Amino acid sequence: MKILVVEDEPRLQRSLAKALREESYAVDTAGNGEEALFKAESSEYNVIILDVMMPGLAGWQVLDRLRKRKQTPVLMLTARDASPDRVRGLDLGADDYLVKPFDLPELLARLRSLIRRTAGHAAPVIQLDDIRSTRARPPLPRRGNPSA
Repeated sequence: MKILVVEDEPRLQRSLAKALREESYAVDTAGNGEEALFKAESSEYNVIILDVMMPGLAGWQVLDRLRKRKQTPVLMLTARDASPDRVRGLDLGADDYLVKPFDLPELLARLRSLIRRTAGHAAPVIQLDDIRSTRARPPLPRRGNPSA
């Protein structure tokens, strides 16, 4: 399982990555929104842990842009604890929202839950020999035979 940790505070980023690796997760890190968006769009992750308050591109913006391209599960991990902030994160497409300070066992349980909920989702493109289909569209024609 591969996780992207997006956190601008270096000490917390390192400790989170270390704890996740100790749980046998493969972990990539990003220290700002631009780096996070680049990594999230150019690699596949099982879950993204996303801070909100970062310099430059904030977590809200990262989530909004990411949701236009991918449905990777996102857990918002932030000090923003007001109800309107939690509602905003969830309405923008976050799958879960955890407020700092947090308990590591709870974070790990929430990650396992997100992974369980998304583990059975089929790939967006299904291919069998020369027949390709997406979940949203009927099968594409066979190569060399547009009427098939």
